[in-house]
Amino acid sequence: MSEEGPNMLTGRKTALSENMLFGMGNPLLDISAVVDKDFLDKFGLKPNDQILAEDRHKALFEEIVKRNKVEYHAGGSTQNSVKIAQWMLQKPHKVATFFGCIGKDRFGEILKKKAEEAHVDAHYYEQNEEPTGTCAACITGDNRSLVANLAAANCYKKEKHLDLDSNWELVKKAKVYYIAGFFLTVSPESIVKVARHASDKNKIFCMNLSAPFISQFFKEPLMKVMPYVDILFGNETEAATFAKELGFETDDIAEIAKKTQNLPKENTKRQRVVVFTQGKDDTVATVEHKRSVGDAESRH
Repeated sequence: MSEEGPNMLTGRKTALSENMLFGMGNPLLDISAVVDKDFLDKFGLKPNDQILAEDRHKALFEEIVKRNKVEYHAGGSTQNSVKIAQWMLQKPHKVATFFGCIGKDRFGEILKKKAEEAHVDAHYYEQNEEPTGTCAACITGDNRSLVANLAAANCYKKEKHLDLDSNWELVKKAKVYYIAGFFLTVSPESIVKVARHASDKNKIFCMNLSAPFISQFFKEPLMKVMPYVDILFGNETEAATFAKELGFETDDIAEIAKKTQNLPKENTKRQRVVVFTQGKDDTVATVEHKRSVGDAESRH
């Protein structure tokens, strides 16, 4: 693959370089293993579900790593996104930078290794208070039950990591920024600092609504970041919740996208693009003053 890629907003080719894409979020070590129904029942899990770990799940993580054929992956919403971007680009390596918090432990060492294998330039804030965040993927047949323990991911400290000169230099090197809304629950002040930099320097800042509860319970920090967002992603459920919280008084996804596009924006040189997926149905995207609906079957 050529070390040039298309500029998503202009269509022009742009030479790719290290640290061009910046992501910051909740790093999790994904631990995947095939289990049986007895295992699910023991920990009160459904075959196809996504939950946050409780005290009763502590032993689950200890047991699942003892299983045969355990797979480890560098995970977490934002880290997954920049990892996939790096995989799509292939060369050069370390186009993607990632910041997040891990523990000084065995899982943290595995996570660092897996990020390195994915050619992501991960710079973690390492601390001793909490263990590295994990996500157990308990596979039964075609189903996958996910149990996430954020742990250290919740401990990111702006002043102890993002504000350090060497780390901020990596932020400044980037041309495109992507942060999932989940990180609003951890360090909204870090997101605002990065978003302001992107806006001031006319660089592209992208965000994902991530989950309905972000708009419901973290609306204030979300709306502090929104004026700096150039590209906003979400699905139909997240879009509907966002619209309800902002009083848009419509459940039409295309109309919600248009109203979201027209929310106040700091950098007026670039109009906001809003992309709402709808599962197997058409994806709605706003482009300039128009909106387009893409054929779901053609987007592969």
